[in-house]
Amino acid sequence: MTSLAEVLSVVLLLAGAGFFLAGTVGLLRFPDLYCRLHALAKVDNLGLGFIVAGLALRAEHPATVIKLLLVWLLALAAAATTSYLVAHRARKRGLRPEDGGAR
Repeated sequence: MTSLAEVLSVVLLLAGAGFFLAGTVGLLRFPDLYCRLHALAKVDNLGLGFIVAGLALRAEHPATVIKLLLVWLLALAAAATTSYLVAHRARKRGLRPEDGGAR
């Protein structure tokens, strides 16, 4: 018999995978660099949050949950910093959103 925590964990893991898939599609389909950065920074962090929540429900020790949350927070900070640096560099080189992402 499956418990509610196991079912919820599977739902969260599948939701996280769905958000990763949506981020990948956004990366391939969006027209310019800034839209692609938005897709990666927002959607992938949300997907990672769902996966961390799903794994936290399966964790046996509280220390494992704390480590998972720490990894997620570090990934959030890294994605925000990386997106800022890439966008800042593109802007410095004269790449504007209305250019369509190519120069």
